[in-house]
Amino acid sequence: MYATAAGIIFNKLFFPSFDSLTGTLLAYTTFAIGFFVRPLGSVIFGLLGDRLGRKAVLITTLLLMGCSTTAMGLLPTYASIGVLAPILLCVLRALQGLGSGAEYAGSVLMVIEYAPANRRGLYGAAPYMGVALGLLLSLATFHYSSDLTKEQFEEWGWRIPFLLSAVVVMVGLIFRATLKETPVFEELKEKNARSKAPIKEVFRTSLWPLLCARGTRMGDNSLAYVYESFVIVYVTQQLKLPRDMIVTALMFSTAAQFVTVPGFGWLTDKIGRKPVYIAGAVLSGLSAFPFFWLLQTKNTIMIYAGLFFVSSIAKTMMTSAQSPWFAEMFPAHVRYTGFALAREVTAPIAGGPAPIIAVALLSAGVGSTHLVGWYVVGLALITAVAVLLGPETRGVSMGGESREPSRPAEPLTEPRQHAVARYGIEESRDENHQG
Repeated sequence: MYATAAGIIFNKLFFPSFDSLTGTLLAYTTFAIGFFVRPLGSVIFGLLGDRLGRKAVLITTLLLMGCSTTAMGLLPTYASIGVLAPILLCVLRALQGLGSGAEYAGSVLMVIEYAPANRRGLYGAAPYMGVALGLLLSLATFHYSSDLTKEQFEEWGWRIPFLLSAVVVMVGLIFRATLKETPVFEELKEKNARSKAPIKEVFRTSLWPLLCARGTRMGDNSLAYVYESFVIVYVTQQLKLPRDMIVTALMFSTAAQFVTVPGFGWLTDKIGRKPVYIAGAVLSGLSAFPFFWLLQTKNTIMIYAGLFFVSSIAKTMMTSAQSPWFAEMFPAHVRYTGFALAREVTAPIAGGPAPIIAVALLSAGVGSTHLVGWYVVGLALITAVAVLLGPETRGVSMGGESREPSRPAEPLTEPRQHAVARYGIEESRDENHQG
């Protein structure tokens, strides 16, 4: 939602004394602030997730992100309070990013640590449908706000999506409050196998997977904001097409992800995480220049087709494979920290700056997208190489194996055999955890 608003309206509301291009760059700079604090969020909440559990962190990050987003809808603009307006916007954006630093990791782990071993790809991809739903809801509210007059939209219409996020927070709290902790984390607690220094252990035991995972983030994270935010600026300011047309096209490609995300997640269960991830990166690189050519036709059908391919197919192949791959890379006792560090530490160089870089390259190319196209190709190449160098994780154990000296194994009863087969964890010594 913030990315959409930054591309549509924030330059006028918070940086009105600058020309359109400079104002847009400044608006995207405030957007990037959230990504610069994500590494801090990944450290804080990743550690808490491995020490206190997945559920507690998920509730905390939801409140932090949701309350700061709702508060954005109440902000006075530059016309009302001057330079204090963009300063307050930056503060709220930083709080958003802090909560986001471990939000996605927690939701994926909550799902995957319950999932059957042969369905972790499908289950693990499912949380990304929440990302797609968030984008779809924000696009829809901005789309319907376009029925307002220009003055109405700039005065109060843009606030509606942000204020409605309060409803999302309440619904999310209801769902998350009913969750039970994952069987893997309960196993860790029971065996007293939780890590006392998860960050140190991640770097000591899983450094290579961590580095590979960070390399892969250059593609899907950056391209998401090129295709879903920068494209609004390019189509409306450079091609002079109606904002409503590109927003509707983005709604279509986002809605399609409710089919493609679980579809590619299912595919990773069949052929592995790496083949799907690499294929998405290769297709992203190959489609970079054709995508911008389709936009330049100014033909509605061509624009819809281009967005569908790059966003709902190529990018989604990477994001669908990423969730189970990252979760399976790290041992249970440092999994939350490892996942969060792998996904969010690259945020200051991948993701947040992507729209700024794309707008700057567009300006450097005097309106031509050839530099933006090469930027996309470079990101896709880095991602493909990083995935190629990483391990294949399909089918690995997700258990909460203790690091203490092992005890003689007890014979597995029928219920315990079912628990081991279903959750992929060691048998529990507690009779209450049979199945």
